[in-house]
Amino acid sequence: MMSKMIFGRYIPGNSLIHHMDPRAKLLLSFYFIGIIFIANNWPTYVLLFAFTLLAIKLSGVKWSFFINGVKPLIWLILFTVVLQILFSASGGQVYFQWGIITISQFGLVNGVYIFCRFVLIIFMSTLLTLTTPPLELSDAIEYLLMPLKVVHFPVYEVALMLSIALRFVPTLMDETEKIMNAQRARGVDFGEGNIFQQMRAIVPLLIPLFVSSFNRAEDLATAMEARGYQGGEGRSKYRILKWHGRDTWATVTFAVLTVALVYLRA
Repeated sequence: MMSKMIFGRYIPGNSLIHHMDPRAKLLLSFYFIGIIFIANNWPTYVLLFAFTLLAIKLSGVKWSFFINGVKPLIWLILFTVVLQILFSASGGQVYFQWGIITISQFGLVNGVYIFCRFVLIIFMSTLLTLTTPPLELSDAIEYLLMPLKVVHFPVYEVALMLSIALRFVPTLMDETEKIMNAQRARGVDFGEGNIFQQMRAIVPLLIPLFVSSFNRAEDLATAMEARGYQGGEGRSKYRILKWHGRDTWATVTFAVLTVALVYLRA
């Protein structure tokens, strides 16, 4: 299961999206998440899905990675959809009503819209992480947070923490998979029993995982001190971010998408 986790993983490629400036990808991803809430009817959601699927096609990344990005959150998504269907304000034809529980045409449509929003957000977030190296992503965050230095915000420290976290998430997932396989070889069944028994079976994973994480953190701190790391202030950059024409065209494309959504909005 852990091998299917895609958070923090980067898939090397030579596509147009891979070569975009990480600042553009980060800003446009957040912008896309914002304009999702402009959509309020079927034509707008069809347009958003068509745009997202086209972006995935241009990235050259396999579709299975995006499906695996949805799977860990599917129960949370379905739970939210069910709440929306059962407890939303009644509107249109009412199919069932009992106390505060109402299933109406309005609730069903809104439930589908909520599901679409979750899937679109996950797909776009997955596209961002799979096509952007973690270190470039942290460089982009550092650059975008730079104006906060005037209020003494620790920009360099935050960027360092993010880069380390993104770098070691896949490593910790792989380490968890190894520990689970070792315990399965000793007869542990993580899928046996009710949900509380399954949660109790996961507890023995935490101790070796924490020990491994602290050892990695200590080794990393020792390596950084040995190389004279003293913070980001005044340091030169090995990776220089450059804005290209393709980033401008991508920005224009998102602007056109916004205009189309406003036009199609009921």
